[in-house]
Amino acid sequence: MDRLTEMEAFATVVDQGGFTDAARKMGLSKSAVSKHVSSLEARLGARLLNRTTRRVSPTEIGLAYYDRARRVLDNADEADSLVTAMQSAPSGLLRISVATDFGVNLLSPLLGDFLHRHPDVTVNMVLNNRFVELVSEGFDMAVRIGEVDDSSLRARRLADTARRMIAAPSYFERFGRPRKIDDLSDHKLLHYTSQSNGAVWHLTAPSGEKRQVRTAGWLSVNDGQSLLNAAISGLGIAYLPTFLYADALRAGKVIEALPDLPDDVKGIHAVYPPGRFVQPKVRAFVDFLVDAFAGKGPDRW
Repeated sequence: MDRLTEMEAFATVVDQGGFTDAARKMGLSKSAVSKHVSSLEARLGARLLNRTTRRVSPTEIGLAYYDRARRVLDNADEADSLVTAMQSAPSGLLRISVATDFGVNLLSPLLGDFLHRHPDVTVNMVLNNRFVELVSEGFDMAVRIGEVDDSSLRARRLADTARRMIAAPSYFERFGRPRKIDDLSDHKLLHYTSQSNGAVWHLTAPSGEKRQVRTAGWLSVNDGQSLLNAAISGLGIAYLPTFLYADALRAGKVIEALPDLPDDVKGIHAVYPPGRFVQPKVRAFVDFLVDAFAGKGPDRW
């Protein structure tokens, strides 16, 4: 006989307090349930149930076996449920944490397409530039730029971006164009106040030397789009990701300040909590993002 069926028959008899109710619960005959339990006892070589005309109760060995058997049965039910859920259509509330610049400029224009494809999903996208704890703060996933420092999270790379210094042609006409990193000290550098490393740009010289440049200019702001607008208006040099200024660069509104410097490439990742089971809504959105950003790279935005 099937071992799992024997185990289920025994556990159901204990749960229901007798063979008659257990048979009704399992949709079997009373004799079939009794046969499964007897087969289990014979295979184990132990009596698991005390049987009287009035009641059925587990023996000491039977009670210990019941505790472990119930765990096995519960795990089996959970495994079945996972398979069913993984094949079900994505649904429910999807909470996403996204860096502000990326969310406003690249992610929000895509949400309509995703929601039309998956009408049973609702999205709550939270834009911020701080590190969020996904599980404790109730997020299903996040899109992060840079290295994935939390090894407990699962991550899928969506694309790459780079950071470069840009300014308007009118700015360079007025203040001149820097030729090397040391020249930046004579320029108006627009400061992004959300940088974790403070008012410092970390640059790499063509020789590979790592350099630090303190930013001091007419404007400090915690929003990348505002910095881009300031750069376009000629207020100074901004150090921004390529996905943010690519359109302005193609339109000639900005040009690179030091194009010979090595690229500061950063990965863009979708991250979500670990586990063998990924919720359909999370899996669907991550797959959607992978397709949407396929072929994107540091200079392809």
